[in-house]
Amino acid sequence: MKNNLIAEIISVGTEILLGDTINTNAAFLGKELASLGIFVCYTSVVGDNNVRLESAMKIAMSRADIIITTGGLGPTFDDLTKETIAKLLDLGMKIDKHSLNRIKDFFVRINREFTENNLKQALMPTGAIPLDNEFGTAPGLIINTSDGKIITMLPGPPREMQPMFNNKVIPFLLNKYSNSKKLFSKVINIFGIGESKVESMFANLMRTSVNPTIAPYAKLGELELRTTALAYNETKANEIINPIIEEITAKLKDKVYGIDAGSMQQEVVKILKDKELRLSTAESCTGGYLSKRITDVDGASKVYLGGVVAYSNEVKMQLLGVSEDILSKFGAVSEQVAKEMAKGVAIKLNADIGVSTTGIAGQTTDFTNKPTGLVYIGYYDRKSNLNYAIELHLARGYKDDRESIRYIASSNALFEIIKNIKGTL
Repeated sequence: MKNNLIAEIISVGTEILLGDTINTNAAFLGKELASLGIFVCYTSVVGDNNVRLESAMKIAMSRADIIITTGGLGPTFDDLTKETIAKLLDLGMKIDKHSLNRIKDFFVRINREFTENNLKQALMPTGAIPLDNEFGTAPGLIINTSDGKIITMLPGPPREMQPMFNNKVIPFLLNKYSNSKKLFSKVINIFGIGESKVESMFANLMRTSVNPTIAPYAKLGELELRTTALAYNETKANEIINPIIEEITAKLKDKVYGIDAGSMQQEVVKILKDKELRLSTAESCTGGYLSKRITDVDGASKVYLGGVVAYSNEVKMQLLGVSEDILSKFGAVSEQVAKEMAKGVAIKLNADIGVSTTGIAGQTTDFTNKPTGLVYIGYYDRKSNLNYAIELHLARGYKDDRESIRYIASSNALFEIIKNIKGTL
């Protein structure tokens, strides 16, 4: 059985070329195919034009084992995918009765008239395997070509395409290539160290490691190292991947905040649940950004009590108990105020841990003696009475500095939670 199967994705639709529709289908299919051990080496976008689609298909068939198209299966005159590919393969077209009956039943269910142009959706190239559409009218289809290629045509709307691929195409591919190796990946989540530094530390390992491969992916303020192994099953893949992960994490130490964590906020919620701890937040410069990221995580309500957006000094004093003397002496953007905010919100909301942010995210005349990007993160642990603040300088001189400063400040706050819970409790 052939390994290292190569796939190509062709997204059909002029609306994608014009930017009216974002091509999420290619991203979805790329990820899903990789998990099956099928390498997506090429993707392309073609408008609703039979000549250009035929040209793209010829190129794809010359270099890929599996070609997947999305879009162009509807009832209108510019839906040309099936017709173009049938002509290219010299196949006739005929009505598939099963598909036609499903389409007619759909119109009956929604109490709408079945118009004649909908017959077009039931047309299939000779020998094609129809794929039922559970969320729309346009069926998909699979063609096994005479030279061993697989051509799969899927509808364009993601809510139709994704379940069809998961429920119909994946079982077909697994059955056909059951003896093939698959790709398995683990992600090392890193914070507090730059991409160039990490690459310099592991440059030789990244260059020489073939199975698994190691690839860096930079995100705003953090980094992922994706380790990917080609193996017949997950157990074998872990035997290949885990020693590399251990080597990398041993060198990066506390810069690694998780393995396959997903996001910093997901990791925070997870470890809070594991330790049965409750968190509260007090935010000034981030204006609720930290709270939003935490509450974006399913199940956050079990560990996150709530937060206070204390933008003014009055709110800092009245709700968080920050003393007027400290505000007068050190100013709102200071280590001392960050510490009092973190402690105050934990006590006010009866939380185990309080975290705060205060700083200068954008240009302002309120703090003429302090630079843009100066941020303090406060932390308070009620059990140990640990109370401290860290100073950050987050300005990078970009036009969008305000948003990036707010985001990275919230990331630093999340990281302090992870670091303290994993390191001290």
